[in-house]
Amino acid sequence: MVDVERTLDEAGLTNPHVREYVAHWANITGAERIEVVSAADDARLVQECLDAGELLPAGEGLYYSRSYFKDTARAEERTIVATSDERDKGIYNNWKPAAEMKPKLVELMTGASAGKTMYVIPYLMAPKGSPLEKFAAGVELTDNRGVVLQMIRMARVGVEYINDLGDSFVKAVHVTGDLENLGQGTPDDKRYFVTVADERTILHFGSSYGGNALLGKIAHGLRQGSFDGWKNGFLVEQFMLLGITDKQTGKKWNICGGFPSASGKTNLAMTLAPDALGDRYYVEFYGDDIAWLWVGDDGKLYGMNPEYGVFGVAKDTNEKTNPTAIDSIVPNTGAIFTNVAYNTKTQEVWWEGRGEKPTDLDGWEDWKGDVIAERTGEDVDAPWAHPNSRFTTTLANVPNVAKDFEDPAGVEIHGIIFGGRTRDREPLVRAIKDIAEGVYDGLTLGAEATAAADGLEGVLRYDPMSMRPFMSYAEADYAAHWLEVLGRTTTKPIFAHVNWFQRGDDGRFLWPGYRENLRPLVWLMQYLEGEVTGVSTPVGVLPARDELLLEGLDEQALADLDTVLSIDTARWQQEMGYREKHLAQFEGLPEAIWEAHRRVSQALDNA
Repeated sequence: MVDVERTLDEAGLTNPHVREYVAHWANITGAERIEVVSAADDARLVQECLDAGELLPAGEGLYYSRSYFKDTARAEERTIVATSDERDKGIYNNWKPAAEMKPKLVELMTGASAGKTMYVIPYLMAPKGSPLEKFAAGVELTDNRGVVLQMIRMARVGVEYINDLGDSFVKAVHVTGDLENLGQGTPDDKRYFVTVADERTILHFGSSYGGNALLGKIAHGLRQGSFDGWKNGFLVEQFMLLGITDKQTGKKWNICGGFPSASGKTNLAMTLAPDALGDRYYVEFYGDDIAWLWVGDDGKLYGMNPEYGVFGVAKDTNEKTNPTAIDSIVPNTGAIFTNVAYNTKTQEVWWEGRGEKPTDLDGWEDWKGDVIAERTGEDVDAPWAHPNSRFTTTLANVPNVAKDFEDPAGVEIHGIIFGGRTRDREPLVRAIKDIAEGVYDGLTLGAEATAAADGLEGVLRYDPMSMRPFMSYAEADYAAHWLEVLGRTTTKPIFAHVNWFQRGDDGRFLWPGYRENLRPLVWLMQYLEGEVTGVSTPVGVLPARDELLLEGLDEQALADLDTVLSIDTARWQQEMGYREKHLAQFEGLPEAIWEAHRRVSQALDNA
């Protein structure tokens, strides 16, 4: 039996609550060895992974990994929020009783790490000294060395983050399981990814990939964090966060916001000013995926990105769509690429949308490790990289990362935006000053249904605040919590809805997007400051054409501007019916949300 106490002594882990937790789970999982890790162990662990073939070199100071081919993404149907109170059950959180799930996970994990090392990862999902620090600390136990390397890039890792926190830490247990014999996607599926939210415990079994295994990220950073925020007066959301500085006036604004999948969140988070505006505006990156928000003693809304790195989707990431991301994964950044194509001879990586597909197939293997030159039949044209292939890099590698991204005080939030991919009904940007209408707009956020999502043509797939896959408590309580937190602010942020994806009758995008998206954001902040007045519509205030910064915008975009700065009243009236059905699912929704819905609906009828 492993000598737990001696191992923890040697690692300098002194927190008695953590020590008890580690010993408890070492006994259950049957791990042969225990190792407490910190960021300082990264180089050694990388070399161990290279020696074992768990990583392959992908250039100088860059690494490549593959996951099991049935283990490539989140598995929402296997992801569960468990508590002891059935009132926590929502439409989207896949709630189960804790008394049912905990014994099931203990049974699956019993002896499942036999012969393996249990890595103890003490981590912090916040800068040390943050007002939310006690909610940000966790200790992940994992039997997977690759998970340790990913966590070192995505969180602050070391015993110094948890030794002084008593029992204020999330207990996160990850056991990989026998990936080839888990029955993924069958009635006998053995995978469970459970957040026991009211006990601040995370139990994940049956994966070594992404959010299923990096428990500080989604399970803690979003699901558990959101539940903790509900109980303790702050918000935790799947939001990007960026800063915009007007170099001429010295003003700085910070904007966060939620976007459903494939709606441009990461590209916006990492955007740069367009060339024509670069002399005046500077954009800083804070985070692309999660924001924790709270009201300060001064009545202002503050926010931070709890993560320490970026776990970005590789597909379609290139010098045009996201040059910042490309510059974050250059040699000697320590970046890890997962499930992209790999050349065994040149150590190059490639993915769809990266650039021209290599024509010389010598040495190229696809994301499963199959030799591309040997493909036949239908497989010839199959993707080389998995659609959910990823890169992992630290925030410090992002060229325009904000200088104060580690400030425990966070940054003031001036704007909260929502944006879903839709070809019509949503204009380029519409501002909303009323808090209840802003929350209502977030609750009715949606994107067009895709081939991967059930839906009728023209009916949006609603994704409240972009939190649909990450909800940890009931939606009516969630709406009420938003109203309560924002209601405590004395300096109110402005809400807005943006849409980069309007199309013409010929299917052409009407707005160039990418770096040009800074223009409507600058207008929004100018509107907040009272520098522009905009044009009132039933669904918010739109920019007047001459209020937008148009210098350097191409002729086609200028020609399409009147279309993207208008609304189709009849289409919106139809949309209101869909919204009403969507909101009616959430029993006990605050009356303020229904009042906002009726105000917008009546304004459309009057128009």
